[in-house]
Amino acid sequence: MADISGLPGFYRIAEADPGRRAVVDTDGTVTTYGELLATVNRVSHGLRERGLGRGDVVAGVLPNGVDAVVMLMATGQIGLYYVPINWHLTAAEIDYIVTDCDAGLVVADPSHAVEGALGGVAELAEGQPETAPDDRSSGAVMWYTSGTTGFPKGVQRPLSDSTPEETVPLYTWFLGEVCDLRPGDGVHLVTSPMYHSSPCAHTMFALHLGHTLVIASKFEPETVLELIDRYRVTNAMMVPTMFHRLLRLPEEVRGRYDVSSLQQVIHTAAACPVAVKKAIMDWWGPVLYEYYGSTESTIAFAVKPGEWLERPGTVGRPAPTFQARILDEDGKELPPGEPGMIYVASNLGGFEYRKDPAKTAASMRGEWYAPGDIGYLDEDGYLFLCDRRTDLIVSGGVNIYPAEIEAALLEHPAVADVAVIGVPDEEWGHTVVALVQPSPGTRPSREELLEHLGPRLARFKHPRVVEFRDELPRTPTGKLSRSRVRQEYLAR
Repeated sequence: MADISGLPGFYRIAEADPGRRAVVDTDGTVTTYGELLATVNRVSHGLRERGLGRGDVVAGVLPNGVDAVVMLMATGQIGLYYVPINWHLTAAEIDYIVTDCDAGLVVADPSHAVEGALGGVAELAEGQPETAPDDRSSGAVMWYTSGTTGFPKGVQRPLSDSTPEETVPLYTWFLGEVCDLRPGDGVHLVTSPMYHSSPCAHTMFALHLGHTLVIASKFEPETVLELIDRYRVTNAMMVPTMFHRLLRLPEEVRGRYDVSSLQQVIHTAAACPVAVKKAIMDWWGPVLYEYYGSTESTIAFAVKPGEWLERPGTVGRPAPTFQARILDEDGKELPPGEPGMIYVASNLGGFEYRKDPAKTAASMRGEWYAPGDIGYLDEDGYLFLCDRRTDLIVSGGVNIYPAEIEAALLEHPAVADVAVIGVPDEEWGHTVVALVQPSPGTRPSREELLEHLGPRLARFKHPRVVEFRDELPRTPTGKLSRSRVRQEYLAR
């Protein structure tokens, strides 16, 4: 392969080394950098032909695969916002996001029926030239994330007037500082759905670093080991649930696969138990890199393997360009070792929730953003998390918001009141539990309520446990006391 270490990102790498392997798709099909760039350029022209210009929005309901990659890179060079949508959502949930983001165009895989959507990228690319579009400028991904209201909001960042070649080097430098990822002949394994922010971002930046993408359609422990072995994977992004499942494989299965090629396995999205992380590094070596942040803050804290082994349990120190503070409820800064609300700030650029200035303002204290978690800094500035925000459930590395589930259950006539909580689970992080107070004179069943949720919420949001209560605790003002619900449930 050619030396691409000095080239500023995917588009220039593809021009300089078109035969370089870019993508190994879920079915094993290989796409080169030159072939990928040709399709990306054709789709960029196709988007413009349909009247989409700088600042407009394109949404994609696409499973992991080369089409999802094409949409990221095509919108990324013509100043568009791209909204990747979770294909597991119901039609109503998808429609809400499409409407809220004002998508000028929706591209969906033919297996996912989305009204008014184009069936894949081929329709956009048809008849278009393979040359680079004129007036190129950097686009941005606008990920949708739910808030405590249960309604997803787009996290929107200002667009740059610069070309990708002018903006990408800053971000590849940042990723190198945090994760030791460098331009070259690396191989990145995509293990998670690309509609999530971290897997999506790592997919893009693997290409900007000249790496090969090996895409798994979904996470299966032995399949992932086989792909690491076969393609000599050097880096991947995972969540702690995956580590749980990998460690549960029998020793003889683990021993079949050579994982010595791994150099960086980055994990985020949920707290990883110390014993689990140590067990993975005993198996794979000191290759686990961790960062903590959110869709809004991006990577705010990071820790490399050696640092973590010296301070087990930390999620790291502030990443480059970031500052951190721990404040009490009155906004007073707390000393090392004392838990409080985490606030971060960075000069990398801010964000806003699309069409929701009130929500944007509520998440900030001046220039400081609160991810909503409680933690403390040690004397050396390393962050230790104490708890997630009170209401958030993190299951399998995915954020689940109780208010959304509660609102859907309250639509059932037999539900008078409901509290949804997350209960600690060794494998998934949290299990979703719904405690239901039936309406007088009714006796709903668990099956009936889950059937009711079917068209309203994606299955990963459905409670695994449904229990019934005569009454749910409330505060003196009448507000549901979820903390008391949780305490009483766990005490039992």
